Amino acid sequence: MGAPRLQARGIGKRFPGVVALADVDLELAAGEVLAVVGENGAGKSTLMRILAGELRPDAGELLLDGEVVEFASVRDALARGVALIHQELDLAENLDVAANLCLGREPRRGRWFTDPARERRQARPWLERVGLDADPSTIVGDLPLGRRQLVEIARALSADARVLIMDEPSSSLSLTETERLFGVVRELARQGVGVIYISHRLSEVEQLADRVLVLRDGRRAGELHGGEVTHDALVPLMVGRDVSRFHQRTPHEPGAVALQVEGLTTREHPGHALDFTLRAGEIVGLAGLVGAGRTELLRSLFGLSLPVSGRVRLPAAGAGARAGHGARAGGRARAGALRDVDFSHPADAVANGLAFVPEDRKADGLLLPCGTDDNLSLTTLARDRRGLCVDATAARRVASAAIADLDIRVTAPDQVVELLSGGNQQKVVLGKWLALRPRVLLLDEPTRGVDVGAKAELYGIIDRLAGAGVAVLFASSEMEEVLGLSDRVLVMHEGALAGELPREHATEQGILALATGAGAATGTGGTGTAGATGNGGAAGNGGAGA
Repeated sequence: MGAPRLQARGIGKRFPGVVALADVDLELAAGEVLAVVGENGAGKSTLMRILAGELRPDAGELLLDGEVVEFASVRDALARGVALIHQELDLAENLDVAANLCLGREPRRGRWFTDPARERRQARPWLERVGLDADPSTIVGDLPLGRRQLVEIARALSADARVLIMDEPSSSLSLTETERLFGVVRELARQGVGVIYISHRLSEVEQLADRVLVLRDGRRAGELHGGEVTHDALVPLMVGRDVSRFHQRTPHEPGAVALQVEGLTTREHPGHALDFTLRAGEIVGLAGLVGAGRTELLRSLFGLSLPVSGRVRLPAAGAGARAGHGARAGGRARAGALRDVDFSHPADAVANGLAFVPEDRKADGLLLPCGTDDNLSLTTLARDRRGLCVDATAARRVASAAIADLDIRVTAPDQVVELLSGGNQQKVVLGKWLALRPRVLLLDEPTRGVDVGAKAELYGIIDRLAGAGVAVLFASSEMEEVLGLSDRVLVMHEGALAGELPREHATEQGILALATGAGAATGTGGTGTAGATGNGGAAGNGGAGA
């Protein structure tokens, strides 16, 4: 691979009460794709921020092309050819593509004015280099997320970056966008750029990396090369314990209808009516490409977005049971009549036994500056009050139960939730809703930004909830997650339900065919055992999973 382009020797970094990194070495050659993996808190982000000049190490040294360097700032690192692309893109979305590429280095006309025409001319070769055919005058905010990602890469390259560090670059991309990103990364490596790629998605690491550095608890846990890079080899190094590659669902016989959707049309896709049924004790996956309408469906069911038409039906009062934190309580819902419900506000959905875990936990699911206990008791404050005052004793009891039942790892119940790992934050979002013992649980990307060990724990929690009679409907962009968790898979394409696959017939190829519009749904409510079933199969008496 050649001499190291970038080296880190004996890097150490401490924060108050925490050793973030201890004696970590890293080497990156020109033209190499090096993946850095590890659980949340393993030290990946701290190491990358040191390499990119955001942090100064407490110990160790950095070498660039064999020369010892000290980066005083991000600008200093970028001037030496090292660029970091964060998971949350750092673009000026109100400016056009060319202006973003030249930001801070704008060509000028005279002393005071920038030269937009020159900006656009200078931008074109960099956009071509990353395979982006967008007009340089396009406003960045009007581009899809995957193309914005390419603009960020082009901006780094336009500053003559020879080392490109990418932090979870595919976390919000569709399958097609991810494949395009992979092609760009491989082409950059062929051109001699050294790429450090951070991802929780181990299947991506297997496909893309020439070599993998594994961190655990701030130290090097191991390194794998070429053909050694497999899921089964990576996981033990990352977590120090056995975590199965695929979650194996405990078989649960579906119970009575827990939620029925008839002719539902969302505001985003008013031309497509959705029909399906969700039963107690089953886990149903929503698959589809980005923009297929999965999030919009979940938000409509929870009253966050009013549907254009259609109806949602739930069991009549007394026809079902609810489950508690540890999924020990509850029982199978009994068959009974259904009633129409009108969810014009999330409070209506909550009152009828629904709970919703959103995709972006930090923006929509948590009060980040508040304590873990405060977040866990949010949903029960109105229930457990004394007159107009909060019942602090009841709130502490709710929080303590969730922390114990979900194994939320905190230094103290009031630890600020912003300081928790991604997996523990996700447990807090889930725990606050489980305090209400919901009958139907809606999950949007339930393990986004969560490491492999925490994923396994969350899968176990979801499985136990289904075992206690909770009906689970979840949307996920991770194919392994959809295939591993689901009893049935509903596949969406451009706002429509393209088909339904029972667990025994769900395959990656079958799901992708339906998700891209290339597959045809068959059947109208038959047995659902020959492959994908149509919308009628989802709601019909004989449909898969009925």
